[in-house]
Amino acid sequence: MHPWPHHRRFNSYTEFFKKEFGGRVQKLSIDAGFICPNIDGTVAKGGCTYCDNDAFNPSYCKPEKSITQQIQEGIEFHEVRYRRASRYIAYFQPYSNTYAPLEVLKERYREALNFPGVIGLVIGTRPDCVDEEKLNYLRELSRDHHVMLEYGLESCYDKTLVRINRGHTFEQSVEALELTAKYGLRCGVHMIFGLPGESIGEMLAEAAILSKLPVNTVKLHQLQIFKGTRMASEFSDSPHDFVRFSFEDYIEFIIDFIERLTPDIMIERLAGEVPPRFLAGTPWSSLRYEEVLRKIEKRLEDRNTWQGRLYSTDLQSF
Repeated sequence: MHPWPHHRRFNSYTEFFKKEFGGRVQKLSIDAGFICPNIDGTVAKGGCTYCDNDAFNPSYCKPEKSITQQIQEGIEFHEVRYRRASRYIAYFQPYSNTYAPLEVLKERYREALNFPGVIGLVIGTRPDCVDEEKLNYLRELSRDHHVMLEYGLESCYDKTLVRINRGHTFEQSVEALELTAKYGLRCGVHMIFGLPGESIGEMLAEAAILSKLPVNTVKLHQLQIFKGTRMASEFSDSPHDFVRFSFEDYIEFIIDFIERLTPDIMIERLAGEVPPRFLAGTPWSSLRYEEVLRKIEKRLEDRNTWQGRLYSTDLQSF
């Protein structure tokens, strides 16, 4: 028997949400006008070398609009595709959404939570942008709302974090996760596979590293190189420094990865998806995430494997 209460071959965060809330809950992206400390010069300048926030922002998600307006337009945007949703999570997505004084955070989070049907927050941020005061406030909010911190770790290796201009160390990531767990808050992490200088073996080894940390969910993405970024120039100059996955290679890799990941961590995403017009080039840019996911799940069946199969020897077959 698999150790999660559904029949998929990985611990699906989507299935958890269905059970937790008794139906579909739609996540609505919000750009609340925050920035990052590796952009404004606090720890670095220029931002992450791979980053283009416009690539993953929905069209309605603009900081010049109020949070209320973005939520309303987000509901209308998603109604075309997901008409069953009647409850929503406000997803503070672009940049670092705890990078402001607490009073500013309270004002913006409360505006989102005051919108009818919004039952919680997912707050995307960096490991160096949280402290005990902010986490204590979020713990208070979590008593009546679903609250999760989503940390951009991207890599477990300091050599990579320096190269991509993250402006924080992996030790800071661990400290932030442990502090978040201390306050009883859910936390997710975002990882990118294919960053420059990392081998397949190093990427696979990150599964064991993450499995030892107090992580509730993961988002796993292949590196997508955006036009006009510093990473696009770096790739053009030094393509041999990058592992570039074909679609078939990525499916095999991501299955190899989740086989090594503890079954206790829920998986929210297994690949990234952005509009092809932003990409400097990738062999499978036109595939929608749903299609990628179907192919991954089919391959899991073909290989007769599942999340955690190589993490613990006492898991039995389906």
